Amino acid sequence: MSPQTPEPTELIYLEGESWAPVLIAGGLAIALAGIIITWAFSVIGAVIVLAGMRSWWKQGDDEISRMRLEQRTDTAVIPAQPIRRA
Repeated sequence: MSPQTPEPTELIYLEGESWAPVLIAGGLAIALAGIIITWAFSVIGAVIVLAGMRSWWKQGDDEISRMRLEQRTDTAVIPAQPIRRA
């Protein structure tokens, strides 16, 4: 960073890419189709949904554990402006 650019005080973390939402959606579709077709599809769909939820939960837990525990925050004074009707 250049000497004129201050070091950031707050960091924004974005979640990583994941196939878990696709697994959950597909599992739900299979489970709902199993209501009409046969109960075996419902069981298979439920297992896929649970696997997707576990994967998503584990990935989120791993990402949270890598975050810094404390961040220095900056505060800014925002001047008060009266609300005017146009």
